[in-house]
Amino acid sequence: MTPTLRVLLCLGLSVGLRTPVQAGPLPKPTLWAEPGLVIPWGSPVTIWCQGTPGADEYRLDKEGSPAPWKREKPLDPRDKAKFSITQLTEHDAERYRCYYHIPGGWSERSDPLELVVTGSYSRPSLSALPSPVVTSGENVTLQCGSGQGFGRFLLTKEGDHRPFWTQDSEPQPSGQSQALFPMGPVTLSHRGTFRCHGCYKNRPRLCSHPSDALELRISGSSVDPNTLPPELTSAAGPSVDPSTLPPKLASMYGLQNYHEILIGVSVAFILLLFLLLLLFFLLKHRNKRRRSGALNLEVKTRALQKSSSSMVDVQEKNQCTGNSGGDASIRESQPEEERKMNSQDTPSEDAQDVTYAQLNHLTLKRETTAPPPPPSDQPQVEPSVYASLAIH
Repeated sequence: MTPTLRVLLCLGLSVGLRTPVQAGPLPKPTLWAEPGLVIPWGSPVTIWCQGTPGADEYRLDKEGSPAPWKREKPLDPRDKAKFSITQLTEHDAERYRCYYHIPGGWSERSDPLELVVTGSYSRPSLSALPSPVVTSGENVTLQCGSGQGFGRFLLTKEGDHRPFWTQDSEPQPSGQSQALFPMGPVTLSHRGTFRCHGCYKNRPRLCSHPSDALELRISGSSVDPNTLPPELTSAAGPSVDPSTLPPKLASMYGLQNYHEILIGVSVAFILLLFLLLLLFFLLKHRNKRRRSGALNLEVKTRALQKSSSSMVDVQEKNQCTGNSGGDASIRESQPEEERKMNSQDTPSEDAQDVTYAQLNHLTLKRETTAPPPPPSDQPQVEPSVYASLAIH
């Protein structure tokens, strides 16, 4: 390789290393304001600009002012910057755009953000036609009016960070100016607290004090788009009709419904599983009690059989010996209840033929013992038959 070629190659590599390569256009940043876009005079407001991680500088432009209006270093992870306005005045009520810089170049400018300052004029009036209480699916119109000759009116909803709604005023024969904000068919997303402001056309971002609050109530069942993602609510405006949304947003709406159904099915499955476990433990406890009862019955049966067998042995022994003392031994082997029965039913066992009957598990055994014959001078005694029942 010649020295000239080597020098050119090194120079090209050096230039290539210092020149950043941009794969494509940088994403457009997002711009929003806190606590909102309609701010009372003298109140603070914060403007946020969010771009791509790795940016080294963010800039904010204000309409009518030299660019850039403000510069800020990004916050970690270097994907957004904060621009603060300590006291908002008429001079700050303008349109804003932001953009950011990376080593590859500058991004496109964001969509415009419009700040409005309020508190300069008397408040207008706000009413609902036909009523502030309507049924879901019906139409309702919010009417904002004033006698100060405002050129336009803007409507805000409490707790809603979406852009406000504006309408040009219409002069009335009475000399007042008013604007109508039609809404409908209404859904649960329309319910809330509304206020309106009046503004002059030559100073459209300098508006009046807010009107008295108007609470709009919606009765009836309907899908509540307040549960939708911000992309849906901002795209649909004050009312949401899924059939009118773009395909991408409509699919997101369907995904939200799918999540709700999935949650409901999961809760039902958990309840069913709990009931099955409860039923299992109840059946297990019931079977345990049955087995315990059967075991106790078996023990009692064996004890009864053992007692009956001992009684039979004693009776056989007494028959073999032939003495009257056998009756006493039999009574001693019997339970106390049997002895009481025998003592009540047998008045004189010494001078009688005694016949015993024993029931053992529904089997009756009959046994007879004959005492020695009485002397001839005594009268003949009729034999007696006794039945001894063992009750266990």
